[in-house]
Amino acid sequence: MRLKIAVLAGDGIGPEVTQQATNILRAVAELGGHDFTFVPGLIGGIAITETGSPLPTATLDAALECDAVLLGAVGDNKFNALPPDKRPEAGLLQIRQALGGFANLRPSIAYAALAESSPLRPEVIKDADILFVRELLGGLYFGAPRWWNKEPAVGEQEEAINTMRYTKAEVVRVARIAFELAGKRRGKVTSVDKANVLEVSQLWRATVSEVAKDYPNVTLEHQLVDSMAMHIMNIPRNFDVVLTENLFGDILSDEAGVITGSLGMLPSATIGGAVNLYEPVHGSAPDIAGTGKANPLGAILTAAMVLRHSANLEQDAKAVEQAVHKVLNAGYRTADIARGQQPGQTPVSTQEMGKLVHQALAESIDRRQAMHAV
Repeated sequence: MRLKIAVLAGDGIGPEVTQQATNILRAVAELGGHDFTFVPGLIGGIAITETGSPLPTATLDAALECDAVLLGAVGDNKFNALPPDKRPEAGLLQIRQALGGFANLRPSIAYAALAESSPLRPEVIKDADILFVRELLGGLYFGAPRWWNKEPAVGEQEEAINTMRYTKAEVVRVARIAFELAGKRRGKVTSVDKANVLEVSQLWRATVSEVAKDYPNVTLEHQLVDSMAMHIMNIPRNFDVVLTENLFGDILSDEAGVITGSLGMLPSATIGGAVNLYEPVHGSAPDIAGTGKANPLGAILTAAMVLRHSANLEQDAKAVEQAVHKVLNAGYRTADIARGQQPGQTPVSTQEMGKLVHQALAESIDRRQAMHAV
């Protein structure tokens, strides 16, 4: 298997966690006899510092020539005085739009080993396994018109406008991905909207209901976003695939980080465009950059999604995920998922956690290859 991966480590803890993710991908390539090529590029604050742009043309051109893009994180408070379209986050929005991926997949899983790391009661989150499918190229983030009138005319007030907008075709294509994925999981889609207030949500609900007719083996339910925010906290086991528009998906999937115990555990993949984009859900966390406290597991699990969705290496993707389970079950914890001085827990750094997963992965693949050789 040959795969060309653009690696955009970005800002803050991005380079640290991305290094651990690429180490895992290199291990899979070496152990499995695959040919993975890694192409580094700049994005975000580091790109502004070195080139003046949050997404240099060279970075985008290289990304479009690759089979997948692995991104670390973008953002740094020192750029907050810049106009919104010049800040590090603008580079992220630009590359998402340019690559064309419209479906953002965000799994949120309750790991038994991390039950005490969640602020929710263990019996509430037990066996929770939610896959958020977030529409990524529409809604308030990209809808027009949008502006901030900072210098109103005499007698007028300063105002800002964003527009929530979707076409039926945009809803259909992301809904189909949600139903296809649900058919491979537990057969249920929960579509989230605000149809009691918003016309956009009324279109969303009607369109998703129409698409559902093509998937008779998948159950569809609708939830209003405000009630869904509550249900994720008290009955997360009731949900399988959760389909949302852009803003709602951003908020709800971050909220679901409490199920896992930390945003540092959450991976994501953006599919459907010319090149798939992969990035852990957490931000750049500049306050802990360089301290070895960052949790690399979200980035490593994101690497597993690269293997699953761009390389079609399902067995290897599962091997990475199982290696993460094994390390957590053994009690190893980065700072964000540690809970005091509990017996059986061993605090580790970013690099140490990456090495432990690497070791567990190598053992798993070696066993699999030995079984095949018998």
